[in-house]
Amino acid sequence: MVAPLYTTASGLLFHAGKILVVTVGLPARGKTHISRALERYLRWTGVKTQVVSLGDYRRKILGGAQKLPPDYFTLGEKSPETVALRKRISDGCEQLIWDFFNSGGQVVIYDANNGTRERRQALAEKFDKEGIHVIMLESLCDNEEIILSNIRSVKISSPDVRLVSLRWQLIIALIIGSSLKYRGWDPEKAVQDYYGRIRDHEAHYEPVEETDWPYIRIVNVGEKIMVNRIHGYLQSRIVFFLMNIHNRFRTIYFARSGQSLIEHSYKADSDLSPPGWEYAERLKEFVLDRRAKALQQRGVDIEDRRLVVWTSARRRSHHSAWPFLNLTENDKVKLPRVKVVEKPQMSEINPGVWDGLSPDQVRKFYPDEWERFVRDPYAYRAPRAESYHDLCVRLEPTLIELEREQEDLLIIGHASVIRCMLAYLIGLPASEIPAIEVARGDLIEVVPTSYGVHSQAYHFWDGPGRSQNGGGVGKDEHNFYENYAEDTQGKRRPQTAEAVDAIPS
Repeated sequence: MVAPLYTTASGLLFHAGKILVVTVGLPARGKTHISRALERYLRWTGVKTQVVSLGDYRRKILGGAQKLPPDYFTLGEKSPETVALRKRISDGCEQLIWDFFNSGGQVVIYDANNGTRERRQALAEKFDKEGIHVIMLESLCDNEEIILSNIRSVKISSPDVRLVSLRWQLIIALIIGSSLKYRGWDPEKAVQDYYGRIRDHEAHYEPVEETDWPYIRIVNVGEKIMVNRIHGYLQSRIVFFLMNIHNRFRTIYFARSGQSLIEHSYKADSDLSPPGWEYAERLKEFVLDRRAKALQQRGVDIEDRRLVVWTSARRRSHHSAWPFLNLTENDKVKLPRVKVVEKPQMSEINPGVWDGLSPDQVRKFYPDEWERFVRDPYAYRAPRAESYHDLCVRLEPTLIELEREQEDLLIIGHASVIRCMLAYLIGLPASEIPAIEVARGDLIEVVPTSYGVHSQAYHFWDGPGRSQNGGGVGKDEHNFYENYAEDTQGKRRPQTAEAVDAIPS
């Protein structure tokens, strides 16, 4: 079982050694998406991991592509100035890799094309001599639809993009990192020019066929995977994760379940209160409206996309999803295909003997335990309870399913569970998980992209279960173990937008 299990003083899995993952592939083959996803997963497991991106480093040192010599991105013979610039960037990236390893890091993912056998061999030999395990990670793609999707995903979220019109972002895609390269071009000519440059790379590209080094070959971002000479637990976990990813565009929504009849009891699996049922109806209306407008902006027909809803097996969570199973022609949007799935692993954190106690009561009856809890809310486990660490271990299979899911996903859950999932997607350290605020009445929207995730919270409910006496985010003092972030006022909270302003019409 993987979760943040290995966060030791050194942050290393001693039996795994240090690993350099060298990405290989033509442009727009999903290398950046794969690199960032793998980094997020390994960090979640507690392994110190970092992506070193050649493109990011080049932009930082030399600026945008419009400032580079015209032959910088072309293959073949180059001017002495260009050769010197490219060597400067390459050497700088290698130094970043060494710096991370020397500072206690365990895994580096080197995100670059590395398309020639000579370049890969020289790089691998250099690090192998110092005891670093080198793995080639090749991404091949012959599906034109996936290539175009990669272009859009990477270049819309890439730091190279300077906001021109949405049409230019999507069609021209600013393919090789130059937002000014194609400005003023006819879109069709711009696309033809870009594909011409891809063909130029293809003429010089050498697939990974050498068996001297371990390699992982991914075809069409998860359609097929081949491995060679992979050894050990950590390398095997890397392969396992890569077998479960994809890069299809999707949106992940998070919302807390509605108010229940007995809010402060973990043992009482109580049903929704009357305001809880009203909340569930309002949640359905808001999610469908928000999602319909978002898909319309992307030019996607809602009838072509299914909405998957995950809930826990607790009544208040599962029943909050019931309105999605009773859609009618009176709903404001076209009826989407909806699938609701119960996941017992998504039950809220178990408070143990603290169930139903207020903070003052815990301080009175368990003073020593309270002090330990305050010092480390993530790792502390109350008597006969779960810690957030335990909860993360329990949720790990669900996170793998989260990576596999290709449809739009709505997770109606408990605050503690949503905290763990958000921390995984956003890449927060484990220590910050208990301090993430998840307020009932907010819909949190997360859109994974190649360079990270975009998140936003939308406020849609002010009824019972959210506000107390008309002010502030409500919290049940007898359920503080579940709602600890509200008690600490939270270190992380997505910026909240009012429901009326969620998406402009």
